[in-house]
Amino acid sequence: MTKAPIRLQDLRRRLYVKAKAEPSWRFWGLYVHVCKMETLQHAYQMAKKNDGAPGIDGVTFEAIEEAGVEKFLSQLREELVQRWYRSQRLRKVEIPKEGGKVRQLSIPTIRDRVVQGALKLILEPIFEADFQPGSFGYRPKKSAHAAIQRVSTSILQGKTYVIDLDLRSYFDTVRHHIVLQKVAQRVSDEQVLCLLKLLLKASGKRGVPQGGIVSPLLSNLYLNEVDKMLERANEVTRLGRWTAVEYARFADDLVILVDCHARHHWLRGTVERRLGRN
Repeated sequence: MTKAPIRLQDLRRRLYVKAKAEPSWRFWGLYVHVCKMETLQHAYQMAKKNDGAPGIDGVTFEAIEEAGVEKFLSQLREELVQRWYRSQRLRKVEIPKEGGKVRQLSIPTIRDRVVQGALKLILEPIFEADFQPGSFGYRPKKSAHAAIQRVSTSILQGKTYVIDLDLRSYFDTVRHHIVLQKVAQRVSDEQVLCLLKLLLKASGKRGVPQGGIVSPLLSNLYLNEVDKMLERANEVTRLGRWTAVEYARFADDLVILVDCHARHHWLRGTVERRLGRN
């Protein structure tokens, strides 16, 4: 996972180990760790490393550092502790794509990026324990290259019937109440859930902002049930090390591969029907 100062790193490791060992455990007392100066400092460093344009308030990293990072983080921590914190509106930016299309990014302010980063640092190890092997997007020690390798290996094994899905406008259509329900299955901390709800509201009535620090984690959580369904399909067709079904998902791009032999034709329709219900 993301390299962090030893105390924070130790906390994240403990959260992951506990979550992995007890899949039904609900974590409490997390908000205090989100508000710790150490967590906010690391979240600030992550945000600065990624750089990026300022949000709707126009505040830059240069301006923050000129006024003093410690002062900035202390004030932000006070707002979180006293429950005064409110996220600001997102700045909309259109990025050109191929074919004359555009992708709309929603850029949070730096203060909101820091809060999102702090929340991600605490929640990420919990949900990493639940995520599936075929999910590769925006995860520690995972990459697009590894996803491509998984697909290539499957094709060489004879899984040449390919179902290629691109979930159109996926980030814009995520339903907030479903995300909150999924987080609540693992988190029994009202303050954390309220903070997450505040951050989600900044993007409107639905959707997670493309450009938000915590958005990739939430999008992976949102699609984790699809991954689980495909893992079950993988296991029920297993014969030793061989399986009739494989998949790789990178954020909203999903590739499913089914063995080409005639005896597995029924699997194609079954997988496609199940995807229609997820």
